[in-house]
Amino acid sequence: MTKRNSKYIFIMPLLLMLGAGCSKFNEINTNPNRPTEVSSAMLATNMILSITRNDISSQKGFMQPYLLGKYVTWGEGQEDLQYNKFGRTSFSRITLLRNVDPMIGFAPDEKLKNSYTALGHFIRAWQFFHTTMQVGDVPYAEAVKGETENTIKPVYDAQKAVFMGILNELDQADQLFAVGGDFGGDPVYGGKVDKWRRLANSFQLHVLLQLHKKTGDAELKVAQRFNEIVSNRPLLTSNADNFALVYNATQNQNYPWSDVPAGSNPNVKSNYTMLTTTLLEPLKELQDRRLFYYAKPSPVQLAAGKSQSDWDAYVGAEPSNSFTNLQQLRVSKDYSDFNNRYINLVNAEPVSQFSYAQLQFILAEATVRGWIGGTPAQTYYANGIMDAMRFVVKYTPDIADYHHNMKMDDAYIDAYPSTPEVALAGSTEQQVSQIILQKYLAGFLQGSNYNAWYENRRTGYPDFVLNPSTNLNNPNTQFPLRWLYPSNELDYNTGNLDNALKAQYSGNDNVNEIMWILKD
Repeated sequence: MTKRNSKYIFIMPLLLMLGAGCSKFNEINTNPNRPTEVSSAMLATNMILSITRNDISSQKGFMQPYLLGKYVTWGEGQEDLQYNKFGRTSFSRITLLRNVDPMIGFAPDEKLKNSYTALGHFIRAWQFFHTTMQVGDVPYAEAVKGETENTIKPVYDAQKAVFMGILNELDQADQLFAVGGDFGGDPVYGGKVDKWRRLANSFQLHVLLQLHKKTGDAELKVAQRFNEIVSNRPLLTSNADNFALVYNATQNQNYPWSDVPAGSNPNVKSNYTMLTTTLLEPLKELQDRRLFYYAKPSPVQLAAGKSQSDWDAYVGAEPSNSFTNLQQLRVSKDYSDFNNRYINLVNAEPVSQFSYAQLQFILAEATVRGWIGGTPAQTYYANGIMDAMRFVVKYTPDIADYHHNMKMDDAYIDAYPSTPEVALAGSTEQQVSQIILQKYLAGFLQGSNYNAWYENRRTGYPDFVLNPSTNLNNPNTQFPLRWLYPSNELDYNTGNLDNALKAQYSGNDNVNEIMWILKD
């Protein structure tokens, strides 16, 4: 049996499992429900949907990152992530990468081979980044070589080496997309290599920002790399370039929190969710009208005479309060839940995995830190705020129930970032805290990769309340810092995992251990 045929047999079951919904997010030429032969486009579709639709999840699963990020509480039962309890993660992101080489191998010509190779580098970088962010050291150089080199127990690479690999793969993605052609099988950008190139470069800036404590490392050259990318490479230009999944009215392709048809999302009707003080109080303090688009007013406050456009009609729940306390608040009905637009609209808004607004906040922070110059940090910061606001307006029908008569028009949006309460001011640290807060506010129900929690872990912002009486971490006087390694690594790659734990954490697979990127 030839190597090419063996790959075909390996991939076919995966394609058959794609299901009817996968290709419908965009019109593509192949139908994965009736595969007659494997193609690069079919494998690209599978992998792109795996890092978008599958990561975003639906219904209750959709809320998990926002529980950890303190945007929302959950009233059905005591949720581990809300109370900072971490368990074991999975390396499923890495196993997906077995399809990268076959995707490249089936490319019909050199130009498309460049594109699919670039896509493979981007997806590898994306998956390894999100995996190492959870645990620290992970298999990298020897990962996914079980089929080609019979390496079924891969050695773990140090987190620094993994990050260097990620950065280099994103460099290669940029270079190859630049000489590639538009390709098939892409449900996000329609195969436009210019869009993918901009995403690869913008995402690399995000990766570099996670290394802000490593600017003195002569090999990484964090600030220099960042400056070179900003100066010489194409980046996202607007929210039209967002790496996002767009929803529609087709069954199984509705917005994750939609309850259309009524009753299709039981979590909505059960009123399990309450928006938090962490989200709502800054919006109120800064007179940010996104409050009226994100939330709906407390019915108790309305009954007491407040109007829907009254800032004080919106009441948040402190997510660190005891579950008993939160249940009592839920029964009282004196709290704010999700705005009805998230429930009533099957295509409420695209969910971005990486966005133009996010990029602008990254550029603002890098400017404040002195990595780049020429453009004031306030300009990038204002661009991020205004784009996030315009995104909300763009996807909100002009119905009073969806903005509570507190519309954000162009005049309001243009003026808001320069108001005294919002404009950047103070020390470097104070300005970083402002930037991260605005990134947090823009990230409401956007992204699904624990971005808000990672930002808090990296910078301490926004401030999350630590309540020892409810914190499920041990010790209860601190937040956890990482997930535990997967159980199947304990079972099948014990020796290499033990070596990685000794190298990083004195042999302890503990949620409180400090990974390399977090050390000064």
